[in-house]
Amino acid sequence: MSTYYPRTKDLTRTRKSVTDSPPSSPSPTDKNYRHERLSRYDSSGESVTDKPLGRTSSYTRRETRLTALNRQEQDSTTKDYKKMYAEALHENEKLKSRLQDSKQELVKIRSQLEKVTQRQDRISERSTVLESEKREKQALEKRVSNMEDELKILTELKSDNQRLKDENGALIRVISKLSK
Repeated sequence: MSTYYPRTKDLTRTRKSVTDSPPSSPSPTDKNYRHERLSRYDSSGESVTDKPLGRTSSYTRRETRLTALNRQEQDSTTKDYKKMYAEALHENEKLKSRLQDSKQELVKIRSQLEKVTQRQDRISERSTVLESEKREKQALEKRVSNMEDELKILTELKSDNQRLKDENGALIRVISKLSK
């Protein structure tokens, strides 16, 4: 109740007189006092005279503190959102640059892979060429060995032929001497 009444000497005397006297019909001074008391309070129940003097109820002070805290929290969350947004943008930029680097590295790796594939194709082509060359070489070697065998046989035949000619000539001389 003390929050509703400002502490002044006039009101203290008036309150005592109202509480001490027995209830009766309101006197003109009581009506004025009641009207004055009602006019001091606005619809929220706060004294109009308290507001300019800076006297507020504990509830109103608490509400004021809470709204101030809420504003601070909203400001800090707004700042936090801005900070988080900036951090997210920065992180996005980092990720984009890493992605770009990865793409470039991928292109390099693909080109290297293509080169290696081409080399392997050439090597496989070479290997098939080499295999065919090896087969041809083996076939040629076989033919050469066959020809060498034939040459040996021919030289043997020539030597046999020469020997037979020599023997034939000797026999012809022996026969001619015998026939004379």
